[in-house]
Amino acid sequence: MASPLLSTALTAFLVLLLHRLFRHIFTSPLASVPGPKLYAFTKWRLAWDDWKGQRTSSINKLHQIYGPVVRIGPNEVHFCSLSALRTIYGAGSGFERTDFYRMFDAYGKKNLFTFESVADHATRKRLVAHAYSKSAVLRGHTALLVHDKIGNFLDLIDRTPAKDGLEIFSALHYYAIDAITGFLYGSKEFGASSALQGNTSHLVLLNDIMDPARRQLSWFAVHLPWLTKWLYTRTGTIERLVTPILPMGKPATYTGIRKHALQAMYTYRDASTELRVKAQNSIIERLWNVKDIAMLDELDIASECADHLLAGIDTTSDTLMFLIWCLSLPQNAAIQRQLIDECRRLPDTVFKNGVIDLETADRLPYLDAVLKETLRLFSPLPASEPRSNPVDTVIGGYRIPGGTVCSMAPYSLHRNGDAGIFPDPLRWDPHRWLKDSKDPVLAEMKKWWWPFSSGARMCIGMQLLGDGRDGTHPIHLPKVQYADQARL
Repeated sequence: MASPLLSTALTAFLVLLLHRLFRHIFTSPLASVPGPKLYAFTKWRLAWDDWKGQRTSSINKLHQIYGPVVRIGPNEVHFCSLSALRTIYGAGSGFERTDFYRMFDAYGKKNLFTFESVADHATRKRLVAHAYSKSAVLRGHTALLVHDKIGNFLDLIDRTPAKDGLEIFSALHYYAIDAITGFLYGSKEFGASSALQGNTSHLVLLNDIMDPARRQLSWFAVHLPWLTKWLYTRTGTIERLVTPILPMGKPATYTGIRKHALQAMYTYRDASTELRVKAQNSIIERLWNVKDIAMLDELDIASECADHLLAGIDTTSDTLMFLIWCLSLPQNAAIQRQLIDECRRLPDTVFKNGVIDLETADRLPYLDAVLKETLRLFSPLPASEPRSNPVDTVIGGYRIPGGTVCSMAPYSLHRNGDAGIFPDPLRWDPHRWLKDSKDPVLAEMKKWWWPFSSGARMCIGMQLLGDGRDGTHPIHLPKVQYADQARL
């Protein structure tokens, strides 16, 4: 016979469960929003999808079932429409980032990616925006840097024995980290990496990005932030007991890269104090030179650089990987030939050591189409981008109360085959972007193309990764045919 205490506890639990069910399913202001009831009842249903690595695809399936507005949590609604895009992410919308982004704080400091306030974000963005502008990327120091790293990447291909083949996934990560650290820190003395040359300590940094357990670690940081934070502060016996069972053996994400960014900051500070710093044209130099005016301390600068470093590695390498993979497929052989032919028709004067000048590559229409289509089907950040609405707002015909988490995802926007927006949306087809510039279908596709977000919070580094609207990209085809029989 159950004890009175157990019976009381069970009764209390059932009452609490029924109260939660009634509140979330029947009386919530979001009760009328379409979606599966289990998702509306508890956040852990979607968290389970996230644990399996299926969150983004699961939400897309819900849109296919329920339409452009779907309730995916007790206090979260997901959208897939142009009107919602303008309302949530448009300039001056008032929607701000949620505390989800705070997991990307570094050293206890916010950065461009984690500021909730649009005003705080704009103030910080002004300090570095010019370095990320299209003109800065295509010309001057940044163009020389990118060209140099492309040369190092091609050298790695040349010195790899043909019989062994090149493990392209890792090699592209080497390129990405060398390019972004060069952009951030300038010289190797202050933190620029040399992974393409085989520097062991720099290769180890990529474990933070490439270790499959990273996703599990991020899951804990998102869904159990209090536990993750508590574990991060443990020492002694608890640390010894817990560490072996944690993903990657770590209680926090990206520890190696954040350590590198902090050390780079200290190295730059010491060199600056000793007047050993020459003009670097780097992000850290820009921030250091305005730190007093902008009221930045050393950890603010280190956090900003760490954020840009993390943002620039797998976004770049994954996009390039998918691009090369698509080109290498037998069914896409004709597309590969057309791309190579476009490059071969160029005059010798636009090549340097077999690599196309960036300004010329920026004007290649077929390369632009290939990149656009790759970014459509394989967006660097395909998942939801949550925002919190400041006041009650009507979106998609539903009144969404203030404080609700509203989100959209490139993954769903780019797979919308309705109304002829992206016919056969799962097919990689660059030719869909080669329509006449006045074609209304092309104009509509461009409205739905959203790999870099939009509004004031859109990706600041899109010119470095590649703004498909202009054809910019950090790696371009050499004049010779480099991948007739590419294999991943």
